[in-house]
Order: sequence, then C-alpha cells, then structure tokens
Amino acid sequence: QVQLVESGGGLVQAGGSLRLSCAASGRTFSSYASLGWFRRAPGKEREFVAGITRSASSTYYADSVKGRFTISRDNAKNTVYLQMNSLKPEDTAVYYCAARIFGGVTSSVDEYNYWGQGTQVTVSS
Repeated sequence: QVQLVESGGGLVQAGGSLRLSCAASGRTFSSYASLGWFRRAPGKEREFVAGITRSASSTYYADSVKGRFTISRDNAKNTVYLQMNSLKPEDTAVYYCAARIFGGVTSSVDEYNYWGQGTQVTVSS
C-alpha cells in the first residue's frame, strides 16, 4: 500500500522558514516519474506549488513561490522536501505532497496518482 506522509508544518512568523518533508512507502521511490507539492488555502482550490522530476534534473515552481521555496528529493531516503524561506501570511495553507507514476511535472491535480494527508502551515503577520 502506497503511503505519502508529510511532516514539518507549523506556525511561523512572516519572514521565517520551514522545511516540509514527505516520506513515501509502499513503492520504490525512484519509480515515481515526478513529485509535487500543492497547497490549499481556506476557501480556495488546491494549487500547484513546486515539482521535481525523477532524477531531480528539473524543478518547477509557481510564480508566487519562485525564489523563496526549493524542492528537492532524496531517493535513498524515499523523501521529498520543500524548503520554504521568507514566508508570507498568504503562504498559509495545508500543504500536500503528490506522486506521479508516469509523466513529467504538471500543475494539474488530476494527473497525480498518490497524495499525502497534508500538513498545516500557518504564517502570522
């Protein structure tokens, strides 16, 4: 059974940093063609934040986080990370990791095969 488990969320002041982790089990981690981080703020749709390809040779970011967030993956540890710096109150959301078996990084929620349960990030002003 495939499981993705996020951790690292919490409450932080504006300008602060957090690092989210997503640990995967139940399937060879390196078999995922791409991994992504998404978020859903209260009253909004789930949106793409960042994505990374199998070999980590390519990364992609939403314009709203470019230059502040960094996605990485460690296939040996079966983990994908999201380093979030210079956090803003508008980054407050539940953050989800997602895995895609085939295909490159996409911002489309429907293209991902597996999802974690989410971790709350709250940024106070």
